[in-house]
Amino acid sequence: MWNVAKTADSTPRDDAIRLLARRDYSLQELTDRLTARGHGVDAVAEALQQLAEEGLQSDARFAECFLRDRLLRGHGPRKMLAELGQRGVDRELARQSLAELERDQAIDWAERAMDVLQRRFGSVAPNQILPRERARHERFLAGRGFDFEQVRRAVQEWQRQE
Repeated sequence: MWNVAKTADSTPRDDAIRLLARRDYSLQELTDRLTARGHGVDAVAEALQQLAEEGLQSDARFAECFLRDRLLRGHGPRKMLAELGQRGVDRELARQSLAELERDQAIDWAERAMDVLQRRFGSVAPNQILPRERARHERFLAGRGFDFEQVRRAVQEWQRQE
């Protein structure tokens, strides 16, 4: 999965900077990758603390970038928060980051869900939607991380359009 070969003179800090040069990582992701490369846990923790103090690693910045990316991919808020949690981002920080994104971009999740439906299934005349198809659309949106109310509103609005 990762190139776990540790070069003879690489330090946890050097490896972390190489990783961070490509994209932002959460603290947990960096810890996992650096320990997989054979660095000691204490050396990794010390190096990552220094990088955080210098502003080179930030879970808040990671969460912001991650959420914007997932928003563009058509994911819903529930899936975004769950994925941030899997990456070790604090639950409260994840919620704050999502609230900032919602405020900054004036997100209407039901409208986003409807856009995702249109991209995935195209436009369909309402009389052509069978209950089985409606259930399939609802499952698709739920799997993308939209909650019940967002799914219900999106499917209803989508069916009203021609």
